[in-house]
Amino acid sequence: MSLLPLRGILLEYGAALLGPIPNLIVFQFNPEQMTRTLTIPGRRAAPEGTGAQPQRESHATSAPPAESFSITAHFSAADDLGDGGAVSVIPRLFGVGPQLAALEKMVYPPQTSGLIGAAIDAVGAALSSGGNSAPTTPRPRERVPSILFIWGPSRVLPVSITSMTITEKKYDVLLNPVQAEVQIGLEVALRPPDDDPIAQGALKYTNLIKDTQATLNLTKAVEYAADIIPF
Repeated sequence: MSLLPLRGILLEYGAALLGPIPNLIVFQFNPEQMTRTLTIPGRRAAPEGTGAQPQRESHATSAPPAESFSITAHFSAADDLGDGGAVSVIPRLFGVGPQLAALEKMVYPPQTSGLIGAAIDAVGAALSSGGNSAPTTPRPRERVPSILFIWGPSRVLPVSITSMTITEKKYDVLLNPVQAEVQIGLEVALRPPDDDPIAQGALKYTNLIKDTQATLNLTKAVEYAADIIPF
């Protein structure tokens, strides 16, 4: 029995992963490459000639390296159109618009419509009072969606989307995009909120996989060391 190829996934989840899933993007075509960047926190030293002591030792750091990803996802309506039946109805009507809309939702706070309504109410209240009302208490910032980046069984990471560039390439007669390329920047949440056990569990799981792989590499290191060190 042949195994189906795994696909990358961006999963937006709520308070409980077993509850309703508000948003799910399965990459139609896996990106051919991925750029991973580890940003090491800077270490400030005292300027030369000042006689001041460095703020910390050269081998010390105040935070772990920040990890980010950059991938390019491709979407094509032709892939679903070839399946026929009910699956082909949506791309015939909207092209790849639904996939793009679902991706865009992942960068907006989940209660955007509520904020817009509150803003309209505030403007209306200000106009009705002639602008003489006391300042209202500012609303707290809305929390961005909680997202998991799943890339095979060994990489399940809590991430936030830091950038998204959408290039629509072809259109149907209704000017719906039928091909698109989306460049996505992701940043790993190294310190998930205390009230997000899913993100914390995903990060611990992936770190455990990394530790296991690094331990397996010791087998090679011991073998090479035996050839290099004469005693």
